[in-house]
Amino acid sequence: MSSIRFLSSDTDVTISLKKLNYCMLIAAFFISAVLFIAMRQTKSMYDETHEVTSQLREYEETSSDLQVASDYLTEEIRLFAVTGNKKHLDNYFEEANVTKRRDKALELLKARHKDSAAYLELQTAMNGSQFLMIMEFHAARLAVDAYNYNIKDFPNEIQLVQLPQTEASLPPQQKGEIAKQMLFNEEYRRQKKFISEHMMNCVMDLEKEIWEKQAEVSAKLKTTLFLEHALTVLLIVVLLAIVFLTSRLVIFPLQEYVTLIRRDKEIPEKGAEEIRFLAQTYNKMREANLLHRERLSYEASHDKLTTLYNRRGFSELMEDLDLSNAALLLVDLDKFKSVNDLYGHDMGDQVLVKVSKTLLQFFGDSGHVCRLGGDEFVVLLENASPEIQDQLKKQIQAINQKLRDSGDGVIPVSVSVGVSFCSGSKDIKKILKFADTALYEAKENGRGDVRFTSEKEA
Repeated sequence: MSSIRFLSSDTDVTISLKKLNYCMLIAAFFISAVLFIAMRQTKSMYDETHEVTSQLREYEETSSDLQVASDYLTEEIRLFAVTGNKKHLDNYFEEANVTKRRDKALELLKARHKDSAAYLELQTAMNGSQFLMIMEFHAARLAVDAYNYNIKDFPNEIQLVQLPQTEASLPPQQKGEIAKQMLFNEEYRRQKKFISEHMMNCVMDLEKEIWEKQAEVSAKLKTTLFLEHALTVLLIVVLLAIVFLTSRLVIFPLQEYVTLIRRDKEIPEKGAEEIRFLAQTYNKMREANLLHRERLSYEASHDKLTTLYNRRGFSELMEDLDLSNAALLLVDLDKFKSVNDLYGHDMGDQVLVKVSKTLLQFFGDSGHVCRLGGDEFVVLLENASPEIQDQLKKQIQAINQKLRDSGDGVIPVSVSVGVSFCSGSKDIKKILKFADTALYEAKENGRGDVRFTSEKEA
């Protein structure tokens, strides 16, 4: 079992990292689970609070609609009685029979608060409103006669009103006056006041009920939030304890090793058994690494087949050499794939070796020859300027002439070359791009040729 031992002058205590990890994990899981449950309860209480608030707003709007609808009916029936304009009576019955804001308000409250005091107040107001409508229908019937309308053009509520004989025998003008008096007298205003008072009581009862419920939910929410805060603090304490113990038991003992490893120094074998084992293993690997470093460095920068610099070696050369006046030759075998396909990879390797030796023969003393990969070679010439173009053409011709000679048993091949003259640029990709463009032109010209470019021309 993995463990680290604390040493002091009085005690020798061993703490198991495995057990400590399990204990911390269980504690963190338990606290997180309780915290999650508390958060779910908070969310539920918030939704309940939101619902209560929405209901209050809805009831207030509904009660307002009820009052507005009642006032609207009164206004329209009075306008009809005063002006005789049938449009106002149509508006009255549109509200009473179609829009029905008062009935909808009562239905809403009945569905949610059937047995509440608010519902009883609203029901009383509606009963008073129904009584008031009987008076309004009576007044409307008198107004219909007063303005000489055809009674059949009006709703059944008006047609079914039976006028007393004393009113039916009156002339139209007097009927109109009676209709106005009925809608503006003290009895009508008293009934309107009765309805308004009960609707106001309904709103007050609703507000009281909603606010009591809000206070109850708020108290529960406060308790739950306190629990959440306490659990959050406890979880933070656990996390800090994990960080502290991990640092004390694991990180600090390893810091010394990390510092020594970065300095490529041998590390002392101390600490826990696992850490001592790592120290022993590292020291052995370090010793082996020192023995093979030079060999590995050479293999990392040279091509195994041709012993030329590889792509990595080429990159290192580009960083170290002075390119203020240099030439880069990008060399590519012509139709090398067909050599492998027709004669096999062994012959292909012989061709690559022959090309590398030939390039070294012509450029090895004045430059650096590299194999970037496959059949792609690079020759880097220092102290070279565009004035040596003719000389390079002759050298490439001589190289191709030697490569076409099959007297050594290697099949004849040729190379195409693209030359880029540098002007101090350190951008390898840019220099290679210029050389590649020149190489493309050489291949397009029939292969076995050489083309030139420079940064200024590009």
